[in-house]
Amino acid sequence: MYAPKGEVTPGMSYTTADPGPPALRLASTGTLTYGLSVGEVLGVSTLNGARLIAGRAGLERVVQRLNVMEVPDILSWVKPNELLLTTGYPLRNTPQSLDNLVADLDERGLAALAIKLGRYLDSLPAEMIAQADRRGFPLILLPNDVGFDDILNQVLTDILNRQASVLARTEEVHRALVQIVLCGGGLQEVVDEVATLLDVAVVVLDGEQRVLAGAGPDEHVQAMRAFDAGRHAACGRGGCGIIGAHGTGDHLVVPVMAGGFDHGRIIAFSPGGALRGSDLGILERAATVAALVVTKQQAVAAVESKYRADFLRDILAGRAGDDDRVVAHCDGFGWDLDRPVMVIVAELDGRPRGGGPAAEPDAKGRAKPPDADAAARGGRGAEERSAQERLAAAWTTAVRRHDRGAAVASFAHEVVAVVGAEGDDPAELTAGPVQAMLKEASSIFAEHLPVRRTFSTGVSRTVTSPAALPEAYEQAVKAVRVGRQLNGTGARAHFDQLGVYRLLSLVSDPEELHAFVRETLGDLAADDEPELVDLRRTLQVLLETNLNVAETARRLHFHYNTLRYRIGKLERMLGAFTEDAHLRLNLTLALHVLRMRGI
Repeated sequence: MYAPKGEVTPGMSYTTADPGPPALRLASTGTLTYGLSVGEVLGVSTLNGARLIAGRAGLERVVQRLNVMEVPDILSWVKPNELLLTTGYPLRNTPQSLDNLVADLDERGLAALAIKLGRYLDSLPAEMIAQADRRGFPLILLPNDVGFDDILNQVLTDILNRQASVLARTEEVHRALVQIVLCGGGLQEVVDEVATLLDVAVVVLDGEQRVLAGAGPDEHVQAMRAFDAGRHAACGRGGCGIIGAHGTGDHLVVPVMAGGFDHGRIIAFSPGGALRGSDLGILERAATVAALVVTKQQAVAAVESKYRADFLRDILAGRAGDDDRVVAHCDGFGWDLDRPVMVIVAELDGRPRGGGPAAEPDAKGRAKPPDADAAARGGRGAEERSAQERLAAAWTTAVRRHDRGAAVASFAHEVVAVVGAEGDDPAELTAGPVQAMLKEASSIFAEHLPVRRTFSTGVSRTVTSPAALPEAYEQAVKAVRVGRQLNGTGARAHFDQLGVYRLLSLVSDPEELHAFVRETLGDLAADDEPELVDLRRTLQVLLETNLNVAETARRLHFHYNTLRYRIGKLERMLGAFTEDAHLRLNLTLALHVLRMRGI
């Protein structure tokens, strides 16, 4: 706002239009502000006779607005980044107040104080000048022949001209970047153009600090990987906590946002500190274009991912065609299924499968392949979807590093990978490449989750043709289910290592298993009486040692006679199991069923 000559209001602030951003500069504090520096203000023609008398260290302070001090209580009127003009009239009767004026104005973030001497004040106190030097707060002595309205007019005009120039350049850059995208260019072309315009190194990082595109010397690109919002050492030396656009003279950081989602950062870096404040506008436009490119790439990737997942689902359901067609089609995806392979299924813990396809068998008793729309129908929350996406990304990264020809897809409730398998020994396979993939996937998955989550994994037998993959998928799903029932969350199980539990898992009706346990164990099936639970433990160890009384007594730390007494009590409850091999088999199976959690 500008007050015409002769209508200066005490305490009124003169500034550029508030709705639009004026020219941008990097302040010495490392934050980004708009306006001209004090040094540039001193260079305007109306201030040719002005003289800096203190605070030379503050010449880079930014002037965004101007204010005229014509009332004693000016502190309630001032704003940060103001150039305060005064004749000293309000302090003519109390010149001693000038001693504290510099400190008060500096604490409120003012840019500088410009004073006319001679009419109301003859000189400035030495303490005031010394304090201005200590604080780096510029004190400017104005010539007597220049009017405040001339200063206001010219400084505000220069700010507006600078703003118009910056906006025009920014719009020109924006059009050039958009044209790159319209002509089919990607992130790399956008980054190359920005690096050329600013003559600095530029990089785009995703939310996990991975370089999506970079331009400039390799050492600069690698250094910028540390420039994360709120965690860059140059910002406040150890973390500035700034989330939006920010930086210092040697770097600028702008978030890449689209649709309310944070897709990463675009960073410009100049070790020599050559970045200008006006470069932020260009980088912000580049961030907008980068967000457009990223969302387009994500949309394309989502379509491709769904197409791949649909085809893998067809393979696992046995409806993708003959082996030759499957192998040829998979070649286009970079999948190599013309070799011995095995299926790995990873599933998040902590959520019931409900009516999930892997949990319900089809008409032939086989596990059905996942339904891509089940997640939407189930109405999972954002947290669950995010965890599932993390799990898919973790497994995709881990599998790709170890087997570039593997097929990986995320379904509604699980991630399925078809990986190469050399050899038939399940112990060797799970301890070798599968274990390496699993360990890496677990590490990646846990690294970026705000809440700790676990997942269980099942591994199938090795198969040698795509036609056998549906059966292998069923085996992997069964290994996940039974492994979790036996060992709880975070289970890792190979189908061939399930033993008798594999057979028990074939019983589709849990109530049938419950009835078998109750009929076989009787009162020992309950967990509410500690004495009965203790007797059940004795029975279990007896059966594990093949009725070796001495070994059982040693394991349970019982006296031999005590154990003989317990055996008698168990036989009165269960029957003569020490003599009846069939009864022992039934008791062993019943105890195995009790171990299967969730049955």
